[in-house]
Amino acid sequence: MANVGTDGAEPVLAPPKTPAEFLLSIKGKPVVVKLNSGVDYRGILACLDGYMNIAMEQTEEYVNGQLKNKYGDAFIRGNNVLYISTAKGAL
Repeated sequence: MANVGTDGAEPVLAPPKTPAEFLLSIKGKPVVVKLNSGVDYRGILACLDGYMNIAMEQTEEYVNGQLKNKYGDAFIRGNNVLYISTAKGAL
């Protein structure tokens, strides 16, 4: 559902983001990184590069939905990444 403008006539829509803009906007925020193997890593996105290599902080590793390990910092090689999403309720 779109937000209604101040005069109530036309909806106010956020401009669409490119993938690069999305990745810049989530830097420093909680994210979920899913690997090709099915393992999830949840933590704070510290940085990423053009190869989709990812550095995370306060990282938790989930296998089959269950917490397996906690890491202070984690580095994930980009060719293993299936997707990156914002953590629920983060934005």
